[in-house]
Order: sequence, then structure tokens, then C-alpha cells
Amino acid sequence: MRECKIVSSKFDIENSHTLEVAKAHGAYESLTKMQEFTPTEIIKIIKDANLRGKGGGGASAGEKWELIPQDGDKPSYLAVNCDESEPGTFKDRKIITYDPHLLIEGIILTCYAIKSKHAYIYIRGEYKEYQDILQNAIDEAYEDGLLNQTDITIHRGAGAYICGEKSALLESMEGKRGHPRLKPKQKEPEWFFGNPTLVNNVETIASVPFIVANGADAYRAYGTQKSPGTLLFAMSGHVQNPGVYEAEFGISMMEYINHYGGGVKNGKKLKALIPGGVSCGLLTADECEKLTLDYEALRDIGSSLGTGGMILMDEDTDMVEALKNILEFYHEESCGQCTPCREGTGWSDKIVAKILDKRGSADDIDKLLELADTMNGKTICVFAPSVSTVIVSFITKFRDEFERAVS
Repeated sequence: MRECKIVSSKFDIENSHTLEVAKAHGAYESLTKMQEFTPTEIIKIIKDANLRGKGGGGASAGEKWELIPQDGDKPSYLAVNCDESEPGTFKDRKIITYDPHLLIEGIILTCYAIKSKHAYIYIRGEYKEYQDILQNAIDEAYEDGLLNQTDITIHRGAGAYICGEKSALLESMEGKRGHPRLKPKQKEPEWFFGNPTLVNNVETIASVPFIVANGADAYRAYGTQKSPGTLLFAMSGHVQNPGVYEAEFGISMMEYINHYGGGVKNGKKLKALIPGGVSCGLLTADECEKLTLDYEALRDIGSSLGTGGMILMDEDTDMVEALKNILEFYHEESCGQCTPCREGTGWSDKIVAKILDKRGSADDIDKLLELADTMNGKTICVFAPSVSTVIVSFITKFRDEFERAVS
């Protein structure tokens, strides 16, 4: 397995979060290269690299950037999504902890490309420690004159999971309740106080300096044709060496787990795995043996790469209890705007609790699947469809455990 350190190149360097050390190891060198290109040419480089959003959706970053008007009368904005509330995901805080200047460098490049003068970093409320690290880095960048064309403001959320959804994030930034917005009929930018706005995840923006400095082909040299580049995959759960490790798309899932994670904890067998945060469909151990880590492979099997947050479950895991744990989270975090989500998450949580309390019946299993169907595709955002995917994957792949729990 070859070394792939596009975003994590400074993670092992002492004091890499400081400007002095970051600059000594190449930070901000891409800004010189930036001057050779027009904003439109920078966007073309990002498109040619096929940089895909690393916050879960995997959409083309360059195509999103193109939606921002280059000659409009209104100001444009960049909103960097650092809400990172998806259980099993902790890669963005790794970037902020060990290389915040890489994120700042990416922000400067992105703002140049979309002709924006102001960027916001929306950070989850629980990340006060990481917010302080990031603010210190921003202060250093201001003092060094690096931000004379771009202002960066950290906007701290209040801990709502739903604010990781881009339109709910912007609603929160505008001082409103964090409710997702209705989606437009055609492609258009997001809007912040009526102004065109680009919303990208932390790791997406942190990937930009490498691409601008080295070119699209250098980025595409990693990964697959449709999923080029790398991703910071995070491993947690029953794994020997939990943590965040960068790897190129297209590698074998089990090779990644064994090489970086050291395999399943205590030498036990893998039973199941959630590949990209709890919003993704569950995979069995047999499925994991055949899979590669890229968007297409996970999509084809009915799951998703999501944010790359892997949660491993060993042979002793009770799958009914595992589903209950996830549904408790969804029940708590539903914003309540859409009835199928508000009622469906709570009802599903109560049914699984009933099953675990030995008061369930076979009808309850079918009722969970019925609720999953009701939640899927009938709400404003993808929160409820994600819950639906989780419920269906748990029951269809481990129905025998649910049936034993109600027998």
C-alpha cells in the first residue's frame, strides 16, 4: 500500500499547527502558484482534478464552484462546514488540530476562485478546544499579511446535528432555527442573506492547496478514474488501532482495516461495519471482504462512503442493541420540521426499545420496515431517508437476531 499524504502530510510534525512550522514545511506556497491563474482557471483545475466533496455527498466541487456568479452585483461568500456531528466521524478536527493553516490556505484559494472576500467557518458547538486552535492560526495568518484579501470568521453552532446539512447551516448562520430549506428545481448556489454562497466541507477545502500547487494530474494520480484522490478515513469501534488515516480511493476495505487499524480488536472476527458514519447502510463482514473504498463501489452495494467514518462491530455485537443506539441519536437530533421524520424516528426508537425489553412481536419487525418506507423520500432533507437506510440494512442483513429477540 503506497503512502498517500495530501491532507495529512504535516500531521506527524511537532507544532505543525503553528505558522512558523507550517511555513517551514511548505504551507502557503500554493498562493504563489495561484497568481499564475485567473479565478476561472482555478475552477477549471479543480474540475479537471475531479475533486469531490468530502463531507458525505461526493459531488463535484468544481461544478459547485461554477454556480457562484463571477460578475454579479451581489457579494459572494464561502461557508466551510465544520459541524462534523456525524457519529463515527472525526477527521475535520484532526485537520484543525494538526494543520489549521492548510485549511486557511485552502480558504484563500477558494475565495480567490469564486471572487469572495469573506469566508465563514461553521464549527459545531462542542468543538471549543478546536475552535481556539483554529482562531489562533487565523490570528497568525492576519498578522503575517496572508489574509489581506480575505476575511475569515468562525461561527460557532449550538450542537445541533441537523446544522451539518448545508441549508440548515446557513439558516443557523443567519440567526434562525437550523431547519433545512426546500431544494430548488435547478442547480444554483446556496444563499446567505440572499447572496450566492458556496458551502464545502473542511477536508474538501484542505485538498485544494495540493491541487493548485501540483496540478490536476498530480491529484488524479491517486484513487480511481471516477473517485480520484484520497480521503481521511476514520476508524472506531472494535478496531485494534482506532484513528484517522489517509488513503487513496479504490483500495481494498479489508486491506485498509488490517494495514492501518491492525484488524479487529482482540483478534475477534468482524461481524458488521458502518462505512461512512451512522447515516450509511450497514455492511456484513462478507460484503467488506469484496469491497473497495470508493464512492461507486459503496453505492453499488446500497450503502455510501459518506464521510469515511468507519465503525467496526465484532462477532459479539448485538445488532438489535446497535440499532437502538443509533435510533436514540436520530430520535434526539431530528429537527422536527417534517412529520415523517419527527414521528418516524421516535416511533422506531420506541419499537426497538420494546423489542429489547422482551415485549416485542414479529409484527414489530415488519412495522419498523413499514416506518422506514414512510420516512424514505418524503421529507425536505436526507435525514429521514438516512434513518430508513439504516433500519432496512440492519433488519434485512441480521433479521435472524431481530426474530430471536421477539421469540
